[in-house]
Amino acid sequence: MIHISHSFLRLLAFAIVLGLTHATMFAQSVERSFILEMPHQNDTTKLHVFLPAKAKAIGRAVLDCPGGGYSHLSMQNEGTDWSEFFCRKGIAFVVLQYRMPKGDRNVPMSDARDAMKLIRDSAQQWNINPYDVGIMGFSAGGHLASTISTHSEFAERPDFSILFYPVVTMGKRGQHEGSCRNFLGNDRDDEAICKSFSNDTQVRRHLTPQAIVLLANDDTGVPPVANGIAYYTAMRNAGNPCALHVYPQGGHGFGIKKTFPYHQQMLYDLSVWLDSLKAPSPTAIRVACIGNSITDGSGIDMAETKGYPAQLQQILGGNYHVRNFGVGARTLLNNGDRPYMNELAWRDVLAFQPHVVVVKLGTNDSKTENWKHKEEFASDYQMMIDALNALQTKPRIFLAFPIKAFQDQWTITEKVITEEVIPEIARVAEKNHLETIDLHKAIVRQDMMTSDGIHPNAKGAGAIAKMVADAILSPQPAPMKGQKKKRK
Repeated sequence: MIHISHSFLRLLAFAIVLGLTHATMFAQSVERSFILEMPHQNDTTKLHVFLPAKAKAIGRAVLDCPGGGYSHLSMQNEGTDWSEFFCRKGIAFVVLQYRMPKGDRNVPMSDARDAMKLIRDSAQQWNINPYDVGIMGFSAGGHLASTISTHSEFAERPDFSILFYPVVTMGKRGQHEGSCRNFLGNDRDDEAICKSFSNDTQVRRHLTPQAIVLLANDDTGVPPVANGIAYYTAMRNAGNPCALHVYPQGGHGFGIKKTFPYHQQMLYDLSVWLDSLKAPSPTAIRVACIGNSITDGSGIDMAETKGYPAQLQQILGGNYHVRNFGVGARTLLNNGDRPYMNELAWRDVLAFQPHVVVVKLGTNDSKTENWKHKEEFASDYQMMIDALNALQTKPRIFLAFPIKAFQDQWTITEKVITEEVIPEIARVAEKNHLETIDLHKAIVRQDMMTSDGIHPNAKGAGAIAKMVADAILSPQPAPMKGQKKKRK
């Protein structure tokens, strides 16, 4: 589950008490609406909360960030006027009246992050699934939404994004000058910072949440190609699920206005997309797949649906929540060229609080430049295992042997994998009384591999998924004598 600080809990308690005093019946589809206030030294952040009358058993929530060039907010057309649409679908809707940055980008970012944490922490009271909380943004609010989607840690990152004609780039070409000036302030001429907050450059494979982008082709305020379409392109190139709807006319800022020529079509498109989203049960067994490019799904187009973790999810079904935390080219070795434990994905694994962990690292460690540190392999693996064992969930940990290298490539060699890496993993597993999965035997034919002979294709990923699923579904061995039984 999501963890937040005691100070934030005190703020939440204050906000809920204040907000409940404003509870009121809003419309047939809205059971109650109220305002939560989060006071700051010189200003106040407000959350306008609308809870649906006909929510599902455990419902979805959307945090909305209205636009306004980071100078003001379009609170109705891009904010509260959307409450009826979402509540009619049984979705809790929260409009964020965030503070203006005035050159300090951390101001609106902290407001959005605090709001995400507040919604998830209120999941039980508001009948919300904490793994089904999305963010929506319009124009500059779309930039804020995509910033939270690409720059935030696991607890603050949404599960999906809805981006209307979003500001995406902070670069000179195609930028919305006012948004850039107000958001970055004195840093707007710093190329590195501009790139960092040009959010199409910050999309991360598997980690950036799925999205839908909606805009008008004749938008001259925020040019579509450099902004919304650039974000879609980055998502597609990363293999992340993303939908794009470009309407022929409508300009900028159409929001929920009925005068928008494609108003009904837009609502239909958004509704169908929302209905297509599948959220994991909050009570599902969480499975973290740690690994390199083989886990990541390199060489498999749309690995989010065809990679081994995706196929593992299909085999295990709805009682399990499988996440792909694979990152290409990474090593278990902390002195390797690209250590896994330096990655955002590793921090996400720990924040995910998994019940089951499958570690599949070692292929890149066999490279000549990395395996020269082989004396550190066992101690570095121990560091990872100790961090996983320290989690509140006390996960069941599987150490997977690397798959067969059908040809030597990039100094990855089958000889080092079989004669040195696999035996070292086996010794670490034995020392820690952990289960192993012999993926070296999962792929036995060349037609299950891509042309490089190192990465499995979709068929090979399926063979890996089947072997991993069999291991997970098998009874967990009883603890050995003298070994403490794990707490559930």
